[in-house]
Amino acid sequence: MSGIIISTRVRLARNLKDYPFPCKLSIQGRNKVSELVRTAIMQSNSALQNDFDYIKLGELSPTQSVSLVEKRLVSPEFISDTNGRALLLSKDNSLSIMINEEDHIRLQVIKKGLALEEAFDTADKLDTLLDENLEFAFDEKLGYLTQCPTNLGTGMRASVMLHLPALERSRAISRIAGSLSKLGLTIRGAHGEGTEPKGALYQLSNQVTLGISEKAAIENLKNIALQLASQEEQARERLCASIDVQDTVARSLGILRTTLVISHDEALKLLSNVRMGVMSGQITDVSTDVIDSLMTEIEPATLSVTAGKQLSAHERDIERAKLIKSKI
Repeated sequence: MSGIIISTRVRLARNLKDYPFPCKLSIQGRNKVSELVRTAIMQSNSALQNDFDYIKLGELSPTQSVSLVEKRLVSPEFISDTNGRALLLSKDNSLSIMINEEDHIRLQVIKKGLALEEAFDTADKLDTLLDENLEFAFDEKLGYLTQCPTNLGTGMRASVMLHLPALERSRAISRIAGSLSKLGLTIRGAHGEGTEPKGALYQLSNQVTLGISEKAAIENLKNIALQLASQEEQARERLCASIDVQDTVARSLGILRTTLVISHDEALKLLSNVRMGVMSGQITDVSTDVIDSLMTEIEPATLSVTAGKQLSAHERDIERAKLIKSKI
């Protein structure tokens, strides 16, 4: 079941007390906030100070910025306006702090597998470090003040990434989504709101941040994630017993190992099939870790960043095929 839940992310939204929200800040104001946040981390007494790189968004190429989105290190909204925006990113990419996105601070922690408590503990420690040096906008009744009212309260969004090919094929996702909304949760594409699911990858996250503690929100999310994983496991067992599905899995692996040119969407679809085959025991010489890594590495902008030059769509399709063959 653990292989169904690929990763965990916990994000906290914070704003500085004496500054307007980023949408109302001048460029000078954004730069000031950015410097305050940078100093709070980079000049602290914490061991974390040496773990972060400070990146001004305006100094990155558009391709490098899009690659950060593909890796889920920043939001699409964050790279839409580079003025006065910066990123604090840990060396292993597990911690990131977006400065001057919708809120002054959007810190996030990413962990492998189902690790909600561990991710929140890390996020909480980073939040405490920032709080020691900055004064956050906070109200006794409303909690942490955020630009969007849906983030008021804890300011926490927790999510898990799941691979749900069997539930997707059985068309159960839409029914599940309707039930989840009543529980204060939402399920959507891997890159969050407004994104279509590809490769049967789904993001399950909490919607309610006001009137509920971080612990309660995490416990609720964890319980539902485990239930979803259990449903996927049962559906997958039935699905993978079919010779036609086994044939699809085998053909998918064969194509990935022999193709010379492959598009992004086709590659994700085939990798999803192979991942299901690995989890069911049909494929024994490929690991889910390799598949999970490839699902990010084959993204268009990330391929160009890895190549060190801007690639055309056809060149990306060729490089994508080479990369996949080299790994599986």
